[in-house]
Amino acid sequence: MTALPAPASHAVRLRITHRGRVVLASLVSLPLVAGVVALALFGANSAVAGGSGASAAVETFDYVTVQAGETLWGLAEEIAPSADPRDVIADIVNLNQLPSADVQPGQRLAVPGRY
Repeated sequence: MTALPAPASHAVRLRITHRGRVVLASLVSLPLVAGVVALALFGANSAVAGGSGASAAVETFDYVTVQAGETLWGLAEEIAPSADPRDVIADIVNLNQLPSADVQPGQRLAVPGRY
């Protein structure tokens, strides 16, 4: 006995519910999300291993406390007499995330150890 194919009028139509569409979209987008997360994790690690962040991880700091009447210019000349004070000031401002080069007495500042 052979089976006869179903007539075309009895074809089954697939209907996906709202929950089914959400599940299907989640399954399709899961590899994309995993790829973005992997790229973010491994991309950041390769930048550190590549040397762009390696020097910041081993850099040492000294701390100084600003005295009354002291400026960053005077502090830069005292810390690194052979270096350009503008470069030293820029490094101190960037390292301490200062909004400007103005300092207050008693303020504690991190100074790169290379000076």
